[in-house]
Amino acid sequence: MGVTLADVADLAGVSPSTASRVLSGKSGVAERTRDAVISAADGLGYLRAKATRRAVIGVILPELDNPVFAAFAHTLANGVAQAGHMPVVCSQTNGGIDEDEWIAMLLERDLAGLIVVSGLHADVLAGTSRYRQLSERRIPLVLVNGRVEGLDAVFVSDDDRVAMALAVGHLVELGHRRIGLAAGPSRYVPVIRKVEGFAEAVEAGGAEGFVDHSLFTIEGGRAAAVNLLRRRVTAIVCASDLMALGAIRACRSQSFDVPRDVSVIGYDDSPMMGFTGPALTTVRQPVLAMCKAAVRALLDQLSGHVVPRHEYVFHPELIVRGSTGACRAIPPSAQVETAVQGGASRADP
Repeated sequence: MGVTLADVADLAGVSPSTASRVLSGKSGVAERTRDAVISAADGLGYLRAKATRRAVIGVILPELDNPVFAAFAHTLANGVAQAGHMPVVCSQTNGGIDEDEWIAMLLERDLAGLIVVSGLHADVLAGTSRYRQLSERRIPLVLVNGRVEGLDAVFVSDDDRVAMALAVGHLVELGHRRIGLAAGPSRYVPVIRKVEGFAEAVEAGGAEGFVDHSLFTIEGGRAAAVNLLRRRVTAIVCASDLMALGAIRACRSQSFDVPRDVSVIGYDDSPMMGFTGPALTTVRQPVLAMCKAAVRALLDQLSGHVVPRHEYVFHPELIVRGSTGACRAIPPSAQVETAVQGGASRADP
């Protein structure tokens, strides 16, 4: 017979009901008692055995409207289910349940492990208390795209700097020398890395770089592209495929042809990007490989194996399609601003 709740309670010197309250994450238990129960459960292997029997694995994503997050959700859920566990996919919405609320709800439902994609761990202003709470309860945690120093978690990320080197390098080879970056909000770790990689790449290519921060949406991409076109860029790299679709819309609204007048590159290689008009050149985020690594890291922790708390970084791939072409001329513009010479990047809030 395996380890029981009564065994944990006996070792901790508490009643089974108190042990149950602690292990289910309920409040109203003294901190010393909570520590004793968790220590006893960990020492007896109760949590690992319980997780192995019937693991509920949470998968939290910022949204499912963006095709790349839907791809992450599908692949992660399949990986968890194929391992014999129960995936619970949680999507946030504006005005709906946020990440902290999802974590609280999952903890009430016997959570055994958690994977978070592009969550608050990627926001440098968000703090880490929610994740440290999971660590204190010995709940395995894998965080995708974004790293927090000193946090007890496994990190899996795409290499944003390499992504920018691939995109800018492609454009420089096509003759572009005034290149814009439509980036997301500046407080996110992947955006910070993209901006740094972009600045390095334009400098290495002898080009001029311009950065405009906006939202990771079609409308955000359109707004950023409008600002970048005023700077007479001949190419725009976008931080997401949705932003790239917005950038193409902005070009067309100003009678610029893509790619004859302006080249546009996306990021993610979301499903259907090969069927847009024109088919979108983009940097493919290796979703399948990243999801396999995230699930493997979580399962290893559930089995009691020690998994190094590193950031596992995956190499993206440039997918060349019809939205990029040779530079012909600098598009005309009524408003022109000069970039910092020598390839430096200019950020516009």
